[in-house]
Amino acid sequence: MKLKTGSWVSGDDFFNRYSELQLLKEYVRDGNHVLLTGQRRMGKTSITRELGRQLETDGWVVLFADVEDANCAEDAIVEIASAARPIRPLRGLISDMLPAGVDIGVGDFHLELRSKLNSGNWRRHGDNLIRNCANNERRILLVVDELPIFLKRLYRDDGDVKRVDEFLSWLRRAIHHFGGDSPVVILTGSIGLTPFVNRLGIPDRVNYLHNFHVGPWDRDTSIACFERLAASHELQVEEGVAEAVYDSLGMGIPHHVQSFFARLRETAIIENQSQVTVADVSEVYRTRLLGPAGQNDLRHYETRLADALDYENYNIAMYILAEAAVQEVFNADARRGLERSYRPLFQDVHARIAQVLEVLVHDGYLECSPNGYRFPSHLLKNWWAARFRHHHVSLAEGQAAQ
Repeated sequence: MKLKTGSWVSGDDFFNRYSELQLLKEYVRDGNHVLLTGQRRMGKTSITRELGRQLETDGWVVLFADVEDANCAEDAIVEIASAARPIRPLRGLISDMLPAGVDIGVGDFHLELRSKLNSGNWRRHGDNLIRNCANNERRILLVVDELPIFLKRLYRDDGDVKRVDEFLSWLRRAIHHFGGDSPVVILTGSIGLTPFVNRLGIPDRVNYLHNFHVGPWDRDTSIACFERLAASHELQVEEGVAEAVYDSLGMGIPHHVQSFFARLRETAIIENQSQVTVADVSEVYRTRLLGPAGQNDLRHYETRLADALDYENYNIAMYILAEAAVQEVFNADARRGLERSYRPLFQDVHARIAQVLEVLVHDGYLECSPNGYRFPSHLLKNWWAARFRHHHVSLAEGQAAQ
């Protein structure tokens, strides 16, 4: 089993998600369009890549389009068409947009195709793209990654829901038009689509999608993955190390389990240790996962939160997360304190906080407990607490002082 902490895995390196994979495969083969959800670093991309690998052996054509950098509908259509380009039988998908008989490189293809699209014709060319997929002799799975980030950018440009509505309505209509012959679509991303369309008042634009959630590994699975990694890399570990790793993390986010293993292995090699001990776990957790070496992994959560929320709601989210990290919980008193602080700025502060909490729960930052909202991940809680412990004034204390 290879150690991959920054990219998706498939084949022999794909670990444990077999039941989810088989269920997802059944949905796709039956023609269901899927909204694949789950918090960051949970392995959504690995599941879709392994699904694609297996379906290709069954004769399917699998297209992966990443629209994270798209700025408009035309860009998104180009990304989907570009995903189809390397597959020769699908060359006709975009032939009507390019000069006849011309075979160009990937970069030129992108530029040439983009030059043909504009706000007046992208729907027609998009329809042709879906039509040719539907007419292809082999079934097609189209995986569109980071769609919520693209839609959020559309909305953020002018604050008008119209362009988001137009794209989602076009996609739904184009897929439904061809019924069972349509390419099967999986939409996924690192921020939640459902809270976004709910906030915009257009939830029906995605109600044809089957919501398929990918959750964390349980304790036994996390331990088994760590032990398999140790065996594959011939790393000697003291009894109880794998258990201590899970208990330190607090939940089995696959990327965090693998990252923890990588840090422990690096430390053992650098310090010329013959064995990783239980005592090493807490030290490496403190100095490496929470230290400078782990900052890139954890900052990803903050940048994705900024992608999911507008400026004002992002600031509200940071207050909520600081409270939940430093005080262990964001409770009713803290919520009232936060509402009072923001009421001079926003009349709709109650609704804003509710929207932010929906995103934080949907995207896995917090979970609802009997007495408030808490971090399910010790790693994320400790990271946020380390940043704000010396600066954050409890929102609940502010409420009590009134």
